[in-house]
Formats: sequence, C-alpha cells, structure tokens
Amino acid sequence: MATRTAAAAVFLLFAVNGALIGGVGGVLPALRERLDVSASGLSLLLFCLAASAVVSMQVGGRLADRIGARPVALVTLSLLALGVGLLSLATSLPLAIVAMVLAGLGNGAMDVAMNSLGVEVEQARPKPIMSRFHAFWSLGNLTAAATIVLIARLLDRSGGDNVGPALGTLFCFGVVGILVAVRIVPVGRRIEHHENGVRSAIPKLAWALGLMAFCFGLAEGTAVDWSSVHVTDVARIDPSTGALGLVAVSAFMVIIRLLGDQAVARVGRRAVVRVGSVTAIAGYLFTVFAEPLPLLLVGWALVGLGVGLVAPQVYAVAGHVGGGRMLAIVVTFGYAAFLIGPAIIGQLAEHFGIQNAMILPLALSACLVAVSVVLPRDE
Repeated sequence: MATRTAAAAVFLLFAVNGALIGGVGGVLPALRERLDVSASGLSLLLFCLAASAVVSMQVGGRLADRIGARPVALVTLSLLALGVGLLSLATSLPLAIVAMVLAGLGNGAMDVAMNSLGVEVEQARPKPIMSRFHAFWSLGNLTAAATIVLIARLLDRSGGDNVGPALGTLFCFGVVGILVAVRIVPVGRRIEHHENGVRSAIPKLAWALGLMAFCFGLAEGTAVDWSSVHVTDVARIDPSTGALGLVAVSAFMVIIRLLGDQAVARVGRRAVVRVGSVTAIAGYLFTVFAEPLPLLLVGWALVGLGVGLVAPQVYAVAGHVGGGRMLAIVVTFGYAAFLIGPAIIGQLAEHFGIQNAMILPLALSACLVAVSVVLPRDE
C-alpha cells in the first residue's frame, strides 16, 4: 500500500470521479433547456442522484470493510460511468431520472471506497497526502468544466445543447479510467470492528465530524452543481459562458488542495479548516450581493479556495481516528449534503431567487468555524 503505484491509483480514482460528477453539474444549464424543465425539475434530478448515492454509501461502506475497497471502487466507477453515458442520451425527464439514479448508485459507494484507500495510503506515509487526493478530484471537475466550454465553442453554439457531446466525451474518459484502474488499484485492507467478540462502539467524534461534513458538503455541492446556473442567471449570459462559474470553483479548489498538505503539516488541520471556512464565507457574500460577471467569478473562486481546504481534513481525521466504518459515516453526511443540498438550493431558488438561495451555504460555512473546535490542533 505504501508504493507510488498505490498513490497513483487513488489519484486516478479521485480524478475520474471528479470529472464524471463535475460533468453532470456543468451541463445542468444546457440540460434544463434540452428537457424544458424549471429549477424544480433540476432539483428533482439532483434529488434522485442524492438519494441513490446515500443508499449506495451504506452498502458500499460495509462491503469495503468486509472484502476490501478495490472491488467496490471498480464496480461503482463502472456504474457511475454508465449513468453519465445514459444521461448524455437522455431527451426526456424520466430517462434523465434513470441516468441520475445509476450515477448516484455508482458515486456514493465509490466515494467511500476511494477515501478509504486514500486514508490507508496516508497512514503508510510520513506526511499528509489526503489534500492532494482531493485536488485530483477538483482537477477532474476542472477538466469536465473545460471540456463543456470547449465543446460548446467548437460547435459554435450560444446556449445550445452540448449535453450529448460533452457527457459522451467524459464517458469515454471514464471508460479509459476504468481500464487503467483495473490494473493498478490496490486491494485495500479488511477492517474488523469487534473486540473480544463484541462489536466496538462508534467514536462520538464521528457525529461532530458528520455535522462538519454536512456543512461543507452543502457548501461544496452548491458550488459544483449551481455555480454555472447562478452565473448564467445572475449575469444574464448564455449557458456555455455560465460554465465559467464551475471553472472558477474547480480551478481554485485544485490550487488550494495542492498546497493543503503543506499547510496541515505547518499549522494543523483545525487552523486549516477555520481559514477555509472564513474564505468560503467571503466568497458566498459575493454570490449573494454581486451581479457583474467578473465579481461573480471572484466570488466562486473564493468559495473554491475555501471549501477546497475543508473536506480532505475532516475525512482524514475520521479515517485516522475510527477507520473505514467511521469514515463511511462522515462521508455519508458530507455527500448527503453535497447531493441533497443542491436540490434544496433549487427549491430555494424557485421561491426566493437564486442569489437569496446562496444564504444557506453562507450560513453553514459560518457554522463550520464554530464546530471546528472538535478537530485536533496538531493533526
């Protein structure tokens, strides 16, 4: 597990997952037009993605402990890619719902499995590496956003339907990722949760970390799934240009996550989480009050910088303290919020406007600052 190949395999899993999920978020404005649905229709699709992912996490977490994370990661990556491929062909809401359910079933368990493998790699190393793993997830997001913008430009469409070509391209990327992953993803350890024949209790810290995961999950999920729509609607521009919102989020998440491990080594996870939370607050203030495109992109860039620091630290603490079972609980809270939260944002946008809807992730980013007291100072 302590080899460069093991680390490279985990980098690959995070990157492919980020690209496929980022692709779904990036095409939402164009998908809205193709399916002729409102914000409520988008929130229904995101809810289907979320609900299936939450179910998948519970099953995937138990399987990863029982048989190792490798088979769980490979099977669910295939399922996620299948869902994205089907979504590229969907021209009706029912078919899009089926595609979202498949993608959610794949994404939920894959998230637990790849984070479990990431914690194992970090435990075998002298220095932190979880932030860099998550940087590759953000790099995958950035690749998806750039692909969507580039294809729209190549097709010379201003607000046209680029769903099929964009998601089809990312589906092919996912297939290549699967073929490589089969060769290099490590087996992973099996985890026993019994002591002297008695099942051990889940550490109480899991629930505090779960609350933190819910807060940053909703803030990050909003950024990934709604930044493009937000920029499109507030700045009144075409959907392909609006995808620059996701580009800003993803690019700055990559930058800060590549530097995050160094920051953790110097000042500890608690300080890193607090700085990230305050930065996200500043970014969401821009999304609530600003309207010009440049200011909106500054706001989403700050959100990317902020939330990019938080998730790797919370997941790493969970994995180190309580192993895969505790990590699965915390990841469930995080991804439930990451996936269900944007659906909630859709309802808020429908009734109160998309800028006012951003007050919710703003408030939860502030909550992160308070709850971060539970994190160890020096880890």
